[in-house]
Amino acid sequence: MIDDRDAKLVRLEEMAAHQGQMIEDLSQQLAKQWKLIERMKTRIDEMTDRFEELEDHSRATQPNQKPPHW
Repeated sequence: MIDDRDAKLVRLEEMAAHQGQMIEDLSQQLAKQWKLIERMKTRIDEMTDRFEELEDHSRATQPNQKPPHW
């Protein structure tokens, strides 16, 4: 009976160790993905600003003309 309890205890300790390592691995992956998301967000913000500047510039250079059906 004691051997069975010891074996169960060893299995539980092994599971806890594996789960601890898995949690650490997942935490590292999450940190990497968060950094990537932040970089992508920054790039999107930069591209949005550039697009808006180009859009404003193109509006300013085009004269306000009446549509052809007028």
